[in-house]
Amino acid sequence: MSLVPWCDGRDGMYGWIWRHLPGNAWVKAFVSLVLVVAGVYVLFQYVFPWAEPLLPFNDVTVDNQ
Repeated sequence: MSLVPWCDGRDGMYGWIWRHLPGNAWVKAFVSLVLVVAGVYVLFQYVFPWAEPLLPFNDVTVDNQ
């Protein structure tokens, strides 16, 4: 039985990730930061440029008057 009423023993996705990272809390925090920065880098360098031509941002309805 948990001490807090909203906790039923499951800690979710982030708890699973935290438990599976190596090291103590400082190492886990550093590895988490590196993973987030790497994910953002991959998104900006590869995913967003690939998806940009597929998105309708240049389809405007205002005429040049």
